[in-house]
Amino acid sequence: MARKKTGHDRIEPSFEDDDGGSAPSRKRRKPSGASRDAVKSNKGGTATRGSAGRRKRSSPRRRRGMTALVRRAFYWSFVLGIWGVIAIGAVITYYGARMPSASTWAIPDRPPNVRIVSVSDKLLANRGATGGEALPLSRMSPYIPEAVIAIEDRRFYWHFGVDPIGLTRAVVTNLVKGRTVQGGSTLSQQLAKNLFLSPERTVERKVQEVLLAFWLEHKFSKDQILEMYLNRVYFGSGAYGVAAAARRYFGKSAADVTLSEAAILAGLLKAPSRLSPARDPQAAEARAQVVLAAMQRAGFISDRETATALTAPPVRAKSYWTGSENFVADLVMKRLPELIGEVRHDVVVETTIDLHLQQSAENQIRTALKANGPEHNVTEGALVAIDGTGAVRAMIGGRDYADSQYNRAALAKRQPGSAFKPFVYAAALEAGRTPNSVRYDAPVKIGKWTPENYDQKYRGEVTLATALKTSLNTVAAQLVMEAGPGNVVKTAHRLGIESDLKANASIALGTSEVTLTELTAAYAPFMNGGFKATPHVIRRVRSLDGEVLFENSYTNPPRVLTPNVTAMMNQMLVGVIEDGTGKRARLSGWQAAGKTGTTNSYRDALFVGYTANLATGVWFGNDDGTPMKDVTGGSLPAETWQAFMAAAHAGLDPAPLPHYRPLPASGQSENRVAAGRQLESSFPAPPTAPAASGGNPRPPAAVAGGAGQRTTLLDLILGN
Repeated sequence: MARKKTGHDRIEPSFEDDDGGSAPSRKRRKPSGASRDAVKSNKGGTATRGSAGRRKRSSPRRRRGMTALVRRAFYWSFVLGIWGVIAIGAVITYYGARMPSASTWAIPDRPPNVRIVSVSDKLLANRGATGGEALPLSRMSPYIPEAVIAIEDRRFYWHFGVDPIGLTRAVVTNLVKGRTVQGGSTLSQQLAKNLFLSPERTVERKVQEVLLAFWLEHKFSKDQILEMYLNRVYFGSGAYGVAAAARRYFGKSAADVTLSEAAILAGLLKAPSRLSPARDPQAAEARAQVVLAAMQRAGFISDRETATALTAPPVRAKSYWTGSENFVADLVMKRLPELIGEVRHDVVVETTIDLHLQQSAENQIRTALKANGPEHNVTEGALVAIDGTGAVRAMIGGRDYADSQYNRAALAKRQPGSAFKPFVYAAALEAGRTPNSVRYDAPVKIGKWTPENYDQKYRGEVTLATALKTSLNTVAAQLVMEAGPGNVVKTAHRLGIESDLKANASIALGTSEVTLTELTAAYAPFMNGGFKATPHVIRRVRSLDGEVLFENSYTNPPRVLTPNVTAMMNQMLVGVIEDGTGKRARLSGWQAAGKTGTTNSYRDALFVGYTANLATGVWFGNDDGTPMKDVTGGSLPAETWQAFMAAAHAGLDPAPLPHYRPLPASGQSENRVAAGRQLESSFPAPPTAPAASGGNPRPPAAVAGGAGQRTTLLDLILGN
């Protein structure tokens, strides 16, 4: 019998497991009437038990999907990592194979440094490609390595040449910023780049940098790597290494660098030229504050030290190496190859410079120019001081080395004016004249040349001593013709003038150009008893281990003047200072001698003088030859000479000039000729007195407008 239908479909038993799965053959059915209504009624409301059950059953499936995704990501990351390592290894192997064998790697020699010191072994300057000597860490301020490590490589003492943490941080920062703002190179990598590689940015160079950093870490200790880095890294303004940088920016040794200064040096490493305190002090200070903060975070300094450093006055570095000692250093470097050849290793040059005198001379030149420059239209000055052996004790090549590095004391050739006259008189004395020999001060015509006195006045009969102390041009011209221009040139060269001199009558007025150094050195025989004083600034050159590479040989100079001539020259040149054109150069308690010099239109003004202790020459003028306003050798140069020499002789016992004898009184004018003849007999002529002509033709000369004569001017004046 057929079963009666109830109006409901038969529901098959469910074979779903606990995880919500179903038998493979089971087909889902759409919900019928009431079920659909139940679903609708729960939209936006509370889910029915059936729907809640389905949501609970779907959660494990979702978790299983996430787990599978993580597993797949880990798997592919692992695979890609392996391939990445293989690729990196291949790149390293490829570029590493292009490098020389590691067994041939060696630290290249640091460019040699020339340490230039004073006579008392105080540093004047460092010269060479680096601009400073190499220092061990123990001779550096401890703040310097700490500042560099804090800002450049905080984990320096822990990494193995490459810092993965720092490299990752730099990569992420640069990606976020969209540009390169941070570097990930360690100090070892930077040193490797500085020592071996070019600055170009390529994959090959970066790989080589890493390999070389590994080699450095294997070969050297951390302190050795840090020391090499600090001695070779560029700090801007031509300074390589901390020694050069400390001198360049702070004028002190690297051992004396303060915390704030060390922060400035470390800050320079990011951009040496842009952050240089010589170029942009504000930028240098701002970067130094960043370094101080990094040092504090690294634990190198305390809060109190940081605050103290931040309140330190800002650094005001010169835009160029400054200090007059640099004129000497440049001169040393110019002459050093002639003495020892090419400099291949660090050397020490011991100079003859007295640093106290050098600084005093610099102050005197600057003071004189500051006080008189604008009023008298004078912009430059120079000074050189030489002792009786020719050793240069002080040399000022110009007003300010930072403004101009041209050495006007050693290189500039200018007319000495009347400061050349002592050589004319020395030649005349060697020809038999004496300080009391009489000449006639009157208009003189020599060929087509008619010399005039400075004041355009004439004094009639005068002794040579009077003519020299009052700087009479007419008498000097007469003496040139008597001794012979050629002999005057020979005398000047014998005493120390090295420049070419023109053997003509106008040489009496110093028309041939010379340097201030050779002119001053040529005065030295007057003050040392008649011996040549070859000017020199290098006393000895030695290696760092003490080997002497050069030592000067000026200890046995030749005699260039007889004692008699030396005595007579001292007698006359003392008169120049006592009551002649050089009165402003008088030294209290010291016997001093010298001569003024002024060229046409006040273009050059000089005073060269000496005591038994020191010969000094002073020059003032303008580089372009522009005339000064009423500056003569007896004014600004003599005053500056006196100020410098007074300071140089302070505390010393006065000493007389060699062979000095006071001049005898000459009596009235009618007796001067007799007095001159009597004095001539008291000074025997040198055994080899030069001929009057000196081998040069003498042009006709006329005195007081007379006709040209072939006889000597002495005969004319004496009426013979």
